[in-house]
Amino acid sequence: MKRVLFALAALAAVSAPAMADEALAKAKNCMACHAVDKKLVGPAYKDVAKKYAGDAKAADMLAAKIQKGGSGVWGAVPMPANPQVNDAEAKKLAAWVLSLK
Repeated sequence: MKRVLFALAALAAVSAPAMADEALAKAKNCMACHAVDKKLVGPAYKDVAKKYAGDAKAADMLAAKIQKGGSGVWGAVPMPANPQVNDAEAKKLAAWVLSLK
C-alpha cells in the first residue's frame, strides 16, 4: 500500500507543474486563442514546441512574444500583447509550451 501511495505522490509531483502552467495559461487568457493540441486562432502549443525544439533562444523569444505580441510567424493574424503577464509568468509559460510533446 505504501508503494502505491508513493507512486501516486510521485506522479502528482511530476504532473502538477504542467497542470499549474496550463492553469496559468487559462488564467492569463492564452487559451482563448490557443489550445494544447489543435489550432484555434493561433497555433497549437504542441506545434510551437515542435517548431522551436532545440532552439536555445526560443524560451526568451517566446516569453517576449507572450508579453509584447507579434505577427507573421504563424500567418496573417497577429498575436496581441498581453500586458497582464509579468516577466516571470511569461518565462514560465514559454517553458511550459516548449516542454509539450
